[in-house]
Amino acid sequence: MQNFKKEELNTLLSDVDKELDEYRAQNLSLNMARGKPGKAQLELSNGILDPSLLGSFRSECGFDVRNYGVLDGIPEIKTIFSQMLGVPCENLIVFGNASLNIMYDYIAQCMLFGAGGEPWAKQGGIKFLCPVPGYDRHFAILQHFGIEMINIPMGEDGPDMALIEEYVRDEKVKGVICVPMYSNPGGVTFSDDVVRAFAALKPAAKDFRVIWDNAYCVHHLEENGDTLLNVFEVAKEYSSEDMFIEVTSTSKITFPGAGVSVMAASKANIASVKKRMTVQTIGHDKINMLRHAAFFKNYDGIKEHMKKHAAVIKPKFDLVLEILDRELTSLGIASWTKPKGGYFISLDVMPGTAKRTVELCSQAGVTLTGAGATYPYGKDPEDKNIRIAPTFPDLDELKTAAEILTLCVKKSAVEKTLEL
Repeated sequence: MQNFKKEELNTLLSDVDKELDEYRAQNLSLNMARGKPGKAQLELSNGILDPSLLGSFRSECGFDVRNYGVLDGIPEIKTIFSQMLGVPCENLIVFGNASLNIMYDYIAQCMLFGAGGEPWAKQGGIKFLCPVPGYDRHFAILQHFGIEMINIPMGEDGPDMALIEEYVRDEKVKGVICVPMYSNPGGVTFSDDVVRAFAALKPAAKDFRVIWDNAYCVHHLEENGDTLLNVFEVAKEYSSEDMFIEVTSTSKITFPGAGVSVMAASKANIASVKKRMTVQTIGHDKINMLRHAAFFKNYDGIKEHMKKHAAVIKPKFDLVLEILDRELTSLGIASWTKPKGGYFISLDVMPGTAKRTVELCSQAGVTLTGAGATYPYGKDPEDKNIRIAPTFPDLDELKTAAEILTLCVKKSAVEKTLEL
């Protein structure tokens, strides 16, 4: 914007205001705030509700899934998750519908009972490293437990590992929480070198943990999607398997409100979690596990199912990216990611204007994730990152929302340049 003359900026501002006034007059209510599947995606899984999938209600191990028991999940669903994550069945525990619950419970366990050492709560002043921009719900869990969060910048191949290696020399640094594939919101997949650097970490804290939230491991938008190195295979080379707690779920594969989630971990960590679970529960929803296993049959069934998801949502990503490119590229006031998978586009606007942009969108009837949400404590140090979630609206609504967003990006940039 520095190359624009003042008169040109004022003309642009006037034009943008006229367009925004037209949208405001429509009293719109459009939402790109959360990464929710749209109706067409949800309907892809309606078949999972077919009662015939449950047959005699018997698992292949002979267990009646209607009853108490099988604490760590039935073998059919374990086998599918084993194929999906490349982790042996004995290193898996199957839970309810949300991997977020797994992460919360695991952090709570570490706070109350430790991770092979003294409870974190008794140690005091503990810290976690948080790649940014990142997932707001990760930050909410850590903040809930009073864990100090430290920003780690993300690059094109993952977080700054040199900085992580420096921070882990502090024994108060107890872990990292991250999305290693199609990260939220940047869509970054950690490179092989980054995964190896994680496995090779030598933290001062013997109870150090990496929460490996592999939420989007099958959520490709393209045939030639990204690949992620299996961190447990690499960790064997460094005897660091105990550092990693991996989670994923079917929440955005079938129904977010009725999915199945899983933890993958070392033998020692699985034993520790199961010991706590024997007090906490007698087992999760095994009827749901059985119908998921019967619906997909195997990992190939999940891969075919995810191609249907991609056919629904890739046009939405393409539409938003086309509008961003058409409206903003020539102005040089913003940049954005072009992910090969996942659920988000990360938009960086002119520093100092993200909050204003989100505010302007709200005034025009478009709800976005709050500016700052992609950073710990809701504090984006440059006030520039906005998370775009294209999946929930239909294409017509999405087109309108994206056009309003670009107008608001322009308006906030002009205001900033003119210091209005």
